[in-house]
Amino acid sequence: MRTSPKTAFIFPGQASQRAGMATEILEHKSFARELFDRAGEILGIDLAGVCTTGNDQILTRTDIAQPALLTTCLAWLAALEERGMAPDIVAGHSLGEFSAWVASGALEFETALRLVRRRSELMEDAAQRNPGGMIAVIGLRDEQVVSLCEKARTAGIVVPANYNAPGQLVVSGEPDGLQEVARLAKTLRGKTIPLRVSGAFHSPLMDDAAHQFSLLLATTPISEPRIPVIANVSAEPVTDADAVRAAISRQMTTPVRWTQSMQRMIADGVGVFIEVGPNQVLTKLTPRISADVKAISIGSTSELEAAVQEVMS
Repeated sequence: MRTSPKTAFIFPGQASQRAGMATEILEHKSFARELFDRAGEILGIDLAGVCTTGNDQILTRTDIAQPALLTTCLAWLAALEERGMAPDIVAGHSLGEFSAWVASGALEFETALRLVRRRSELMEDAAQRNPGGMIAVIGLRDEQVVSLCEKARTAGIVVPANYNAPGQLVVSGEPDGLQEVARLAKTLRGKTIPLRVSGAFHSPLMDDAAHQFSLLLATTPISEPRIPVIANVSAEPVTDADAVRAAISRQMTTPVRWTQSMQRMIADGVGVFIEVGPNQVLTKLTPRISADVKAISIGSTSELEAAVQEVMS
């Protein structure tokens, strides 16, 4: 009978990127250099250079940020695996879900990279054709924010996009709709924070991009996951290839149910969450979802060593 809690690897999404985010792992791990070199050849850019010396402006571009973050997260995943660490279950926030698919064995790295590149191109193109953005609404209940979105739709398209944690729900949509949500939230003593993204992701403004992406997914090789992945669209475990394809296809225009995903993993016995990637965004959200679990981030060699000692001792 198992007495120790299960471990989940969780992977951050876009807006977690930061300048120099791969500098340390590229300095210390030869396999990271090999991974970035493979990615750079596929993408036709110096991805290692982008992730070590690129500035925040470059990393805000969706077509750069998404493959850069995917590769950085998977380099840290390889560092964990090198130390003998393996998860019982995985999940990722929006873009981070592609790292989770790779960690589960459902996607090969090269396949995931090509998907993410095309996904980012389609999303960037959709953002140019249908300008919009995303704001985090802080301090209100989810149902209050959903109600605000319904009221604000007279001003412009705006929908719930990321259920991040109790008291933090990100909404996505057209500028006028977002402005109206912000105004209404202020009347309820809520706070709003614009996100560093270039478009209205997880909203109907991505419909055309999602359709094009689904055509690519139809011919993409996908394997059965070796370990369960909690999908953003359902907050339920995905364990077969057809369900993987369906989850990826729906993700671009539907909300990220992160709060519910975390709650599902906790209910399944997960007591340790290791965020694999930069900036500790998911680690900081975790205590707001549950005070009874441990959250550890892996974005530096010191954090890697601390995590190994914490989990494997």
